[in-house]
Amino acid sequence: MLIIIGNQKGGAGKSTLTLLLANFLTLVKKRKVTVIDMDYQQSLAQKYEKAKLAETPGHYEIIAAGLEHFPSMYTVLSQSREHIVIIDLPGKLDDDGLIPVFSSADLVLCPFSYDEFSFDSTVLFSVVLKKINPSGHLVFIPNRVKGNVRYDTAAEVEEQLSKFGKITAPISDRVDFQRTDTAQTPLSLFPVIIPVFDQIYADHIETTAPVP
Repeated sequence: MLIIIGNQKGGAGKSTLTLLLANFLTLVKKRKVTVIDMDYQQSLAQKYEKAKLAETPGHYEIIAAGLEHFPSMYTVLSQSREHIVIIDLPGKLDDDGLIPVFSSADLVLCPFSYDEFSFDSTVLFSVVLKKINPSGHLVFIPNRVKGNVRYDTAAEVEEQLSKFGKITAPISDRVDFQRTDTAQTPLSLFPVIIPVFDQIYADHIETTAPVP
């Protein structure tokens, strides 16, 4: 199963969400996971390499790769439906290398915030994705939502995004997200992320990528 995490807007929290999901699937659901870091900064791959040097690499492999590497890698990785592959995408849409990635995705997770710039980028990302992969499942995750901020546009944003896919419960902003690494998610974050990931798992992953 291929899960991609993307949004054209930088700073949406794609890389952190990728780590959180990989940790959830391996630690909570005991699934076999491989993460492919295609973001320009490749911060996840760097974290993984540092963890390997410290002999604490975690429960899954993180591979640094470019969009051009995807077709060959997917040929190998897609041989097992029980294997879950998560791709952290670069924050752009102007690369033809995205087409085979979008086309192959079983599930697309799109973190976003309620501000105007994030909304515009999220809609554009959704339009392009649906044109390339009309049958792909798209799930929007309100991310880094601040509890002391009133989002006047939230209802309108959710109404528009619901035309493209489902919207999960929000993930509130917490300092502890900075302590998430390739080996563990702070337990203080579980009440925030488990309702979101449990629902995504039940709706899209459990039956699509059956437990071996």
